[in-house]
Order: sequence, then C-alpha cells, then structure tokens
Amino acid sequence: MYAVIQTGGKQYRVEEGQQLAVERLPASGEVELAPVLVVDGERVLATPQQLESASVTARVVGDSKGPKIRGFTYKSKTNQRRHWGHRQHYTTIEITAISPGGAAKSPAKKAPAAKKAPAKKAPAKQATSTPAGEDG
Repeated sequence: MYAVIQTGGKQYRVEEGQQLAVERLPASGEVELAPVLVVDGERVLATPQQLESASVTARVVGDSKGPKIRGFTYKSKTNQRRHWGHRQHYTTIEITAISPGGAAKSPAKKAPAAKKAPAKKAPAKQATSTPAGEDG
C-alpha cells in the first residue's frame, strides 16, 4: 500500500517505514498528513469523498538543512557586484502508518425522482386591435 501526500507545496509518494525530507514543519512528535491519493492493492482512493477518512501518520525524526546555494551578480564596467546565499530548512519525517479509512463505499444509488406535474401556464393575453382611425 502506498499514498501520495502533499506538504510544502510538493507531492510525495510514500510507503510505511519510508523516511523523507519535507519543507520545514512547525510540529514535533507525530504529524497527521492528508493524502491526495491512496492505493491499496486493487483499490484506488482518489476522490475527496473517499479520502475523507483516509490519513497518513508520520513521526518527526529531526531537522536538517539542504545544500548551500550561492548566487552572484555583477554588471561590467561599473564595479557593481552582489553575493548572496541560501540554505533551505527541511524536516525529516518517517511514515508510520497509512490508513485508507472505512470500508470501500459503493456509489450511492439514487431513487428515481418523482415526476413533477408540468407547470401551469398563465393564460395568454389576447391582443386587442383597435380599428384603424380610432384613437382610444
């Protein structure tokens, strides 16, 4: 069984026991993540109604930093230079459980709708014409 989760604006395919680095999470301990897709053997849960009770539980292992990115710009002939750097902060999590939720629900069958009586039409106004030459 695997699931696709969304966190930090990215989607990840995860399985139980897998460790992965995601964008910094403010929580520590256990984290509950909402799945976007759950695949359980032959069954695929992908609609919001099917995923209401599904969940992915993860344990926060620790925090880390990504590789240092160095930037440099300059404009020739003007002695204009600028250096900058960045290191992205990540949280390492371990997936502890993937729960598909309740039993698979079959699509609800609707009872045939009762036929409505046709709407009553207002009687059409009869056009009255005035004889030519008469003003009324």
